[in-house]
Amino acid sequence: MKDILREIGMIARSLDSISNIEFKEYNLTRGQYLYLVRICENPGIIQEKVAEMIKVDRTTAARSIKKLEMNGFVEKKEDEHNKKIKKLFPTEKGEKVFPFIKRENDHSNAVALEGLSEKEVEIIFDLLQRVRTNIEKDWEFVKKGSKRSY
Repeated sequence: MKDILREIGMIARSLDSISNIEFKEYNLTRGQYLYLVRICENPGIIQEKVAEMIKVDRTTAARSIKKLEMNGFVEKKEDEHNKKIKKLFPTEKGEKVFPFIKRENDHSNAVALEGLSEKEVEIIFDLLQRVRTNIEKDWEFVKKGSKRSY
């Protein structure tokens, strides 16, 4: 069997390294741009939902979002109806950086898919979504404290 996950991992780490270098001038560190993008795309989202979208635990999300907040990229606001709920919004600084992050993502996408036909892009997208769906089942299982049997 081909080691697909190793290939996916190398792609993910390469893109992450590129982003960390390119976003350094904006004082965005290790993966914080992922959180900022989700918050910009979904203003008013709650922290737990961001963690779920990025597939990280709540503690990791809380740490990254706290840094974004301290650096002035996002702000938390209380929900009008339930004061316990804190909604996340991009600040003006966060909104200014968002288009650059989006352009970097679009560029990386174009580079990654260079030389592939539209049909091949559709196929790889569909297959990767199916792989993600398979993995999400295990992620949910393990996240709830269960152990996988190998």
